[in-house]
Amino acid sequence: MTTTTGDVSAPRPRIFVLDIARVAALLAMAVFHFVFDLEIFGYVDPGTTSAGFWRGLAIASAGSFVFLAGVGLWLSHSNAIRWAAFSRRLAIILAAAALVSVATYIAFPDAFVFFGILHSIALCSVLGLAALRLPIVIIVLLAVAVFFAPDFAASPAFNAPWLWWTGLQTIPLSTVDYEPIFPWFAAFLAGLAAAKLASYLGYWEKLSTTKTSRTMRVFGFFGRHTIVVYLTHQPVLISFIWVATQIIR
Repeated sequence: MTTTTGDVSAPRPRIFVLDIARVAALLAMAVFHFVFDLEIFGYVDPGTTSAGFWRGLAIASAGSFVFLAGVGLWLSHSNAIRWAAFSRRLAIILAAAALVSVATYIAFPDAFVFFGILHSIALCSVLGLAALRLPIVIIVLLAVAVFFAPDFAASPAFNAPWLWWTGLQTIPLSTVDYEPIFPWFAAFLAGLAAAKLASYLGYWEKLSTTKTSRTMRVFGFFGRHTIVVYLTHQPVLISFIWVATQIIR
């Protein structure tokens, strides 16, 4: 694996299609959480967001974030691992994940987020470094193995709480957000493989742009600040529904 102890600080062109993908994932997440909050306040039937279309939307949104994190790992460290940038980003994600755990423990002590999307992305990013220089075919095969691992590797040996991050336990868990490594690391590896393939085909150079239209600036802003949006959108949505409830009643 090629590494460097320095950091590459040269500015990189924006890849507008990735900003669009991040904003689309954010919108899907916000729509799902809005319905989830309506369920909490009793405006929709209990269990609405845990099945059918809404469950599918939640999985698609979370999967998109993990996939894009895999893409981002390759784009940021394809030439050499930029340890300073990687460590800084990892620290931000871990801090945000801890904040989510604390906040949800206060709100849902019996179903708080102990290994949600941010926790998963943080660990996937670390594990992804080991796969960064592997051939694309091997990465794809690893993704397939990770995806199906819960079907053949689940065991009571993983039922201890400190192993729940694996997703290989055989007992049901109570949490409002749960993306364990198996199978979610598969989405990260798929993003990594897709990004590597796009590099070899020269797609990133074609998609890169230095243009700064108003639309690109808007998408670019949210594309660069997805964690901030992730952390703030729920308090905003809940506050809005609460105020609306007070007015209606």
